[in-house]
Amino acid sequence: MAINTTPFKAAIIGGGVIGGGWVARFLLNGWDVAVYDPDPEAERKIATVLANARRSLPALYDTALPDEGKLVFCTSVAEAVTNAHWIQESAPEQLAIKHTILAEIQRHADNEAVIGSSTSGFKPSELQEGAARPGQIVVAHPFNPVYLLPLIEIVASNQSNPAFVEGCCAILRDVGLKPLVIGKEIDAHIADRLLEAVWREGLWLVNDGIATTEEIDDAIRFGFGLRWAQMGLFETYRIAGGEAGMGHFIAQFGPALKWPWTKLMNVPELTPELIAKIAAQSDAQSGALSIRELERLRDDNLVGMMRALKKSGSGAGGTLNDHEKALSRNAPTADTHALPQTVCRQVPQSWIDYNGHMNEAHYLEAFAQASDAFMALIGADDAYIASGKSFFTAETHLRHLAEAKAGDTITITTRVLLAQGKKMHLFHTLYGKDGSILATCETLLIHVDLTTRRACNPDAEVTRHLQEFGDAHAKLAKPDDAGRHVGQKNG
Repeated sequence: MAINTTPFKAAIIGGGVIGGGWVARFLLNGWDVAVYDPDPEAERKIATVLANARRSLPALYDTALPDEGKLVFCTSVAEAVTNAHWIQESAPEQLAIKHTILAEIQRHADNEAVIGSSTSGFKPSELQEGAARPGQIVVAHPFNPVYLLPLIEIVASNQSNPAFVEGCCAILRDVGLKPLVIGKEIDAHIADRLLEAVWREGLWLVNDGIATTEEIDDAIRFGFGLRWAQMGLFETYRIAGGEAGMGHFIAQFGPALKWPWTKLMNVPELTPELIAKIAAQSDAQSGALSIRELERLRDDNLVGMMRALKKSGSGAGGTLNDHEKALSRNAPTADTHALPQTVCRQVPQSWIDYNGHMNEAHYLEAFAQASDAFMALIGADDAYIASGKSFFTAETHLRHLAEAKAGDTITITTRVLLAQGKKMHLFHTLYGKDGSILATCETLLIHVDLTTRRACNPDAEVTRHLQEFGDAHAKLAKPDDAGRHVGQKNG
């Protein structure tokens, strides 16, 4: 596992749904976290959020997250914020309460610490009223679940130094988030204003008996919600304009904005009858599942969609790719005297089959990642492949010895059995969390010129690095499992 050598500390003031998500985001990225919440149930509630986060966040990545930081629950704001680098206030949306808490935070926090507020509506200038150091306080508005969704809206007033704001963003990027700096203060920032427009229309559609809560949700999740996940609003409409682009789209559909389609300036009166109607429809829609089951379903779906976006780097996929590259700072170095660790990762839920353990196709995927990591180690990395050279797999033999299950941390070491001309013969060993061997993979790769699709010798530097590993590993005893054929018995 990667080791967190920097003792960064985050203080989370308020441990509800959002505060608990902040705890998980920082803790699982190697930060020590101190929590203050007077709710006697806070520790239990945060434990349930952490259980979901530990199951889902590592599943987004093909490399290991840092070792978890230390989590402590404090009996005062002062205790929580002392020596904290980032302090996140997630108190109820009442300005007077936030002013009281922010003042208490500033009495005990370091002057250089970031004080972020999870507020979904208040402007930073409102939060900063009467503050001892107003520029230290910024809006850092997240989206639930904070441990999975990358967007954080960052809003600062003119009291905050731009360099300080950029430092805030650097911290957020370091824990895998996507800070969106909003240059001008406005109530409810950007995302919630857009969400509220859809929410208002949804309330009217239910109120007027046009649609149920489930029908409205279906319209979103089976239609434009999928487009928005990768392209957002304007780029989606630009495509809808065809080859003529956005200008044509607006010319064609813009006049409809004057038609009386929406009631965005109004909201139906939230009478007890309407509230009961919405609640009943919502319960009928998803009440068969508990909140914990719904959270896990949500997280699994988010992991699946966001991992799909990683391949193209679109939307949240780009943020994940950037964070994964940063995490690979702890990748193996070219030490030819030891077997390099080429994979260290968690087994995601999506890799589990009907038998409750990792599917054989995903053993192969993990071993393929090990081959890719070893290629990068000897210089056959992305830049090398882009130049027109690579290694192709010619033969593979897997041996399954024990089960790997969802949430297990697996590691793979790689040994060179042969480094000769165009041939690279590797032997991978997959270990479980207790150090036991779960599987082995013997694979032969051939170096190929991608322009001709024919075998050729690697470039000189790749050949040299590969040969260094081959020479060093030749001094080791041959693995017992090397050269086995299918069905061969032990002994």
